[in-house]
Amino acid sequence: MFTGLIREMATVKSFNTNRLSLKAHYQAKLGDSIAINGTCLSVVSIENDGFTVELSPETLSHIATEKLKDQVHIEPAMMMGERFEGHIVQGHIDTIGTVTSITDSGNSYDVIISVDPKFITLIPPKGSIAIDGVSLTVNEVMKDSFRLTIIPITMRDTLFATYKKGTRVNIETDVFARYMHHIMNTSKKSNLSWNDVERISALY
Repeated sequence: MFTGLIREMATVKSFNTNRLSLKAHYQAKLGDSIAINGTCLSVVSIENDGFTVELSPETLSHIATEKLKDQVHIEPAMMMGERFEGHIVQGHIDTIGTVTSITDSGNSYDVIISVDPKFITLIPPKGSIAIDGVSLTVNEVMKDSFRLTIIPITMRDTLFATYKKGTRVNIETDVFARYMHHIMNTSKKSNLSWNDVERISALY
């Protein structure tokens, strides 16, 4: 599990088919789970200046691979007992969105991202979302897009500084929204009641 708080901007040394080698200050261990641009990956090799992770064909088919160059976000998996500051992020990318506009509002930036309309039901207003692994709050939801407000420190210290119209981003919707959507879509077949839904949601 991750929190959506970026630990470091790592430098890509190489990306060859299914292996991504990174130069990073973070000292990973073999087998560690680390989110790279929001995607949970496993460390398969340790080098003097960083580490290498492996990407499966399934992962490669669901993420914006063109961004695995220059610099990437990294976040190690959360350890039990650590402070929880973002939101629950699994590192499972739901879809790829596209930046359609970035507007400087003076002390923040409004970023609008378009997405396949079928995912809009998983993106509630004022809900949480992870964009390339960054935990953010959704301010507004439209028919096929949503608006984020990015504060200057996030714009400066993350890949958001490089985004422009047409940039593709990895999107992980809120885990609770996904669970509830699945429960409600299967309830007709399983005769699930609202009391069952409330009981299940309380478990989380």
